[in-house]
Order: sequence, then structure tokens, then C-alpha cells
Amino acid sequence: MTDIWPLIHAERAALADDLATLTDEQWKRTTLATEWTVEEVVAHLSAAATTGRWAWLKSIIGAGLNPAVHNNRSLAEHLGATPAGTLENFRQVIGSTTVPTNNLAAWLGEVVVHGEDIREPLGLQRAYPREVLVVLLEFFESSNFTVPSKARARGLTLVATDLGRWVGAGPEVQGTARDLIMAMAGRAVPLERFSGPGALDFDARGQRPSQKR
Repeated sequence: MTDIWPLIHAERAALADDLATLTDEQWKRTTLATEWTVEEVVAHLSAAATTGRWAWLKSIIGAGLNPAVHNNRSLAEHLGATPAGTLENFRQVIGSTTVPTNNLAAWLGEVVVHGEDIREPLGLQRAYPREVLVVLLEFFESSNFTVPSKARARGLTLVATDLGRWVGAGPEVQGTARDLIMAMAGRAVPLERFSGPGALDFDARGQRPSQKR
């Protein structure tokens, strides 16, 4: 079994290092989670890293079981007075082991997917460790826990060409592990990044550029 906490902490630290290079204008940019700016996504990640199970239940019930209301309230609590303040809030939770549930692969996915929500529009790239990509490829293909990723992958073999690894069964969809993961998470990945007899089917399964987790 992969020890996931060190992977989560390392991905938070890597994202914080990338964020430290941003200009004030870049902090205001729209991300792949299109209703949120870079700064708001970072505040959301800080909120996720400081909300335990009972705090999450209290918040979601107080939001009338509306995840959007819950998310917006919680991220507002973690916004700094300036982007630098928001980044400092995030740095403070890099080593946190607080999560709403014990499904740690989901919270590794939270950091990686939202990290890509930020990085791709800004032209930043992250060379993810192989074990991070393997964990997330297997998690998203097998679970609808946070997003309907299992439903998007159902009946297809997803072949991560950069890992020499595949998951699932059915017509093949070939692409990088990063692109397969982001597509399963509901982000709009250009069709030309995929190949194989299952690529068109995979593309048609409801990638949504505005989805947030």
C-alpha cells in the first residue's frame, strides 16, 4: 500500500513553490474551475486541509446541504487580505493531516486536480512522481466518490502512455496519465490529446470545464 500522506504534503509544497512565483495579475486569473480565481482555489485547498469530519458536517448542514454554498463560505474564511496572505495561509497547512473523510486518495486528487486547474491556464508544468499518477489513475477509474469519474471511464481501457500502465477493460483510450486523470475529474481535455478506438466515447462522457470539487 502506498503511504499517501507524504504524497499529499509533497504536492502541497510543490504547488506553494509555484504560487510564490506568481504576479498579482496571475493570482486574479480564472482557473479550469472557471468560477474561481487562482487565489480562490488556493483558499479552497486551505479550507479542505483544515476541515475535519464534524466541522464538515456542521458546515454542509448549515449550508442547507448545498456544496456550492459550503465551498464558497469555507474558502472565504481562508482568503488573505492579499495574495501573499492567502499563500501564507496555504503554507501553514502543507503538513496538515486533517481531512473530512479517510479516503486519502481523494484528497491527493484534490491537490493535484486543483493544482492543474491553476497551472494549466498559467502555462506552468509539474513533473508528477510516478506513484502520485498511479494512485490517482486507479482511484478515479474505480470510484465516483468526489466526481463521477468511474462512470466516465466505465467500459474503457485507459492506457497511460507515459507510465506504461492501464486500468479498466474495453476499447482503449491512450493518453498521458495527467490528461486521463483530469478528464475523469471532469475537466475539458482537448480531444487531440487522446487516441485509440475509445477516445471519442471517452470525450463524449460529459467533461465539464466549470466543475469544481
